[in-house]
Amino acid sequence: MPNINLTQLPPLSLYIHIPWCVKKCPYCDFNSHATKNNEIPEEQYIDALIRDAESTLPLIWGRQIQTIFIGGGTPSLFSGKAIDRLITNLRMLYNLSPYTEITMEANPGTVEQQYIAEYRDAGVNRISLGVQSFNDVQLKNLGRIHNSHETDLAIKKVKDCFDNFNLDIIYGLPNQSIEDAVYDIQRAIDYQPTHISAYNLTIEPNTEFAKRTPKGIPDDDICFQMQDEIIETLENNGYERYETSAYCKKGFNARHNLNYWEFGDYLGIGAGAHGKISFHDRIIRQMRHKHPAKYMESILTGQHIQTSNEIATKDLPFEFMMNALRLTGGFKTTLFTETTGQAFSQIIPQLLQAQQTGYILLDGNSVIPTTKGKDFLNNLLETFL
Repeated sequence: MPNINLTQLPPLSLYIHIPWCVKKCPYCDFNSHATKNNEIPEEQYIDALIRDAESTLPLIWGRQIQTIFIGGGTPSLFSGKAIDRLITNLRMLYNLSPYTEITMEANPGTVEQQYIAEYRDAGVNRISLGVQSFNDVQLKNLGRIHNSHETDLAIKKVKDCFDNFNLDIIYGLPNQSIEDAVYDIQRAIDYQPTHISAYNLTIEPNTEFAKRTPKGIPDDDICFQMQDEIIETLENNGYERYETSAYCKKGFNARHNLNYWEFGDYLGIGAGAHGKISFHDRIIRQMRHKHPAKYMESILTGQHIQTSNEIATKDLPFEFMMNALRLTGGFKTTLFTETTGQAFSQIIPQLLQAQQTGYILLDGNSVIPTTKGKDFLNNLLETFL
């Protein structure tokens, strides 16, 4: 396979990881660490993030950042003052688009009205609230620290300050019926968020649920029925499904996530953060040290990057498809060449095979996953391994 030849670099985003949470959820496989006595080295960590951001500048000279996502963990454990100092320094360091989407994750159990307003004043213009369910029994099953009443209060606080916000919902929960799953989605719709993310519970390795899997988790057939009912309910209420688990009102796609799915570039700063950066002749991936203490210590000596590897050209088709085929509308064939630097003709045999098995449609200059392809995405992706 020929070397990479990118004539132009893809859009660039910034991901910021804040790794602390009040309590580690048993289904969570993200890099998150429960606080000890509710103590967080907030100022020290913001210092580390700013230093980390400075270290990335040689990688992106002249490029503009289109979106920022502050994820975790639970970023809403940090004060409005801390987030303001972080974003102020980012504006001084980076070339931010005037229309930069700045999303911050929040937990209904840690949302403070004052902080929410301060996040907005600091420059955050989109909130993603981890609701997960409106059923108190299910929230307890999931190890969440909030209840449905606190969820109601938190959403109302967010709505008072933000026109653009997402609600996360998980379905396929222990002993959950199809009606229960639709109820959660309908409750979310009632608040009229601009975006809803609906995820099927998966048992990830190295989680508490992997060690002690709850009883009563619905089988795949039931989960598919839940998904069908959820899609229909959301579409009937004006939400478009544009990615496997993402639904939005018109014009409110999550631009940061869309950049991932379109194989764009992203800097990743913070403990355990991942990044993907393209150059004209190569594409690299980086990962920071995962443990917060190790990360903050190593940032002082410039040793905070745990791994940095160039993506092999033979792996690029799979890497691209793993993202782009999550988009329900598929992708333009030109996007493959623009973001991988490879000729589209190289993947035509695999595409024809996927079309023959009913996983995709080749429609002019577009590659579109079928319903079968969306439902069996892992099988489809194996075609490109």
